[in-house]
Amino acid sequence: MATNKKHWLWNIVIVITLIVCLCAFAAHYKNWTRIESDKMTILSGIYYHDLKYDELEEVEWVERIPPMKRLNGFSAFEKGKGIYQEFKDTLTDTKVYVFVDNFEQQKIRIVNKDKSQIFLNLKDSLETIEMFDFFENKIELNQ
Repeated sequence: MATNKKHWLWNIVIVITLIVCLCAFAAHYKNWTRIESDKMTILSGIYYHDLKYDELEEVEWVERIPPMKRLNGFSAFEKGKGIYQEFKDTLTDTKVYVFVDNFEQQKIRIVNKDKSQIFLNLKDSLETIEMFDFFENKIELNQ
């Protein structure tokens, strides 16, 4: 009777694949933010953006994000992440960054001085309100 030996390499490949998938899920699970003295860094999976406070021009609440063409990114269930482009702005190549953890809640629309836009909200609506107030204060200080 022949013994069936399983190769240990396949077990390692399976474990590494599972670890990578869990890390990717954790990275996209929510928007990770880091506040520094001159900028805020937003990270969600492979999507990353630095918001420099001196480049902020406008911040406002929006109920819905406008229809846009997806350059890359995804939207699944209540989340939407990635880099988009507005339909009306296809000639100027202005990018719109979307970091939305919940489409049901209000979103913060941030316009930079270069006219690029960011739509942002967090899982917790109270944290989103605090972030909106934070951005309003930064814009007032820079004017």
